[in-house]
Amino acid sequence: MNLRAIAAIFRFEMSRTFRTLGQSVVSPVLTTSLYFVVFGAAIGSRIQEVEGVSYGAFIVPGLIMLTVLQQAISNASFGIYFPKFVGTIYELLSAPVSFLEVTAGYVLAAATKALMIGLIILATSFFFVDLDIVHPVWMVTFLVLTCLSFALFGFIIGIWAQNFEQLQLVPLLAVTPLVFLGGAFYSISMLPQGWQTVSLFNPVVYLISGFRWSFFGLADVPVGWSLLAISVFLMACLATVAWIFRTGWRLRP
Repeated sequence: MNLRAIAAIFRFEMSRTFRTLGQSVVSPVLTTSLYFVVFGAAIGSRIQEVEGVSYGAFIVPGLIMLTVLQQAISNASFGIYFPKFVGTIYELLSAPVSFLEVTAGYVLAAATKALMIGLIILATSFFFVDLDIVHPVWMVTFLVLTCLSFALFGFIIGIWAQNFEQLQLVPLLAVTPLVFLGGAFYSISMLPQGWQTVSLFNPVVYLISGFRWSFFGLADVPVGWSLLAISVFLMACLATVAWIFRTGWRLRP
């Protein structure tokens, strides 16, 4: 394993974050703060509690997950797409580094950025609500696994995309709606029985449910299913990346 190559890619990607600090960090934090104001104040005044937890605190895991998924995907997809766009990807492919080292550099950088923003938003939430984390170790575990798996997913999107419009297509039309319909702002137990069954086919439900359990000890689905879902997704993304580099799909003309 060429750790120097991984570190070089990692440092290069992280430096881009600090050059655009306002866009990379400040913007998502401000957006999430607006969610707290709108949902916490407007809707929270009508829904006092959900399963014994104040509504303002209840939505914190969903808001963190929403931002983390968006940031992990966008950072990883842009990180690998831009070298394709300008043509420097061929220098990377001809370098004496394996696909694992290339993937690790880009994915770890994107996951680190998403993790940083997630923790900043968590710290920000204490200014809006009283929050106690029941299982802090599991909270970090779910957060890290989510950042890594969706950074890998974003890496795949960046390789698949052939223009900037396609780069935004999956996050805007698929991931964000799935998060909103996946119990980010409500418990699926509040839905009619038929819609509860439909919601169980939404993979994001398992991520948010497990993450919310680490905060409050409450879950819409068993925690074991949440861990299984994120682990299977992570393995599937790794297998897809391995196939892409082995075949050169969308990397070589």
